[in-house]
Amino acid sequence: MHAAERERRIFKALRPNGFVSYRELEALLDASPATIRRDLTRLEDIGQIVRVHGGAKLPEKNDASGPHLLGTPFDQSITLHLAEKQAIGKAAAKLCSPGEGVMIDGGSTTLQMCPHLDGLGMQVLTNSLHIVTALLPQASTRILVPSGSVFREQNIILAAAGEESMPRFHAPRLFMGAAAIGPQGVMQADVVLVAAERRLIDRADEVILLVDSSKFRSQSGTIVCGLDEIDMVITDRGISAQTAKELRNAGVKLVVV
Repeated sequence: MHAAERERRIFKALRPNGFVSYRELEALLDASPATIRRDLTRLEDIGQIVRVHGGAKLPEKNDASGPHLLGTPFDQSITLHLAEKQAIGKAAAKLCSPGEGVMIDGGSTTLQMCPHLDGLGMQVLTNSLHIVTALLPQASTRILVPSGSVFREQNIILAAAGEESMPRFHAPRLFMGAAAIGPQGVMQADVVLVAAERRLIDRADEVILLVDSSKFRSQSGTIVCGLDEIDMVITDRGISAQTAKELRNAGVKLVVV
């Protein structure tokens, strides 16, 4: 059973009363106890569950003001390092082939791919309303979006943890951004983004990270994935020689524009 399906079943079991026992999970999931423990540890690390004696429970909800995300709001991040982001987006779009399907995660850098996709007749799954708006004038581009809540800070659609909100879609490539990247891996400022990006990663053959070089100097956040899950990083010439060497040593293909 795939990790995404196990996660969906874990949260389905949690939903009725907020608690599920290890014994219930062992009966429910086609997985070893060690795999279940790793799943629960990962979900606890990103703040989606709390492990307790005998099982796991949902975390307490203290904020009733509605969904919101941590991190820099989109209308601020879009103005930062714009020239670099435009060059990165253009380089990423060159990896796309006419008629194929891809996934583009929301972000101020991934958004810069959109003008260069016009006329390719592609199918794009995205959780970003900014990207949807940029692609709408392209008559040949088909657009898919998941279900969920709109988080206004990023103008992004995200589902509650454990909900299977994505269309049945698999793509050769996922283009995604990050709040930071370092030896520990790819990071985001908010655990909700982490869970959403994990769902996208599980649906892609190749993960391509689009980040300007400033993201290598701000290495803090919740880990989305390790460098071993990233196939390619596209960045600008501000990246240091040491950082470039570390990425290549980790087996990541590096493209500098």
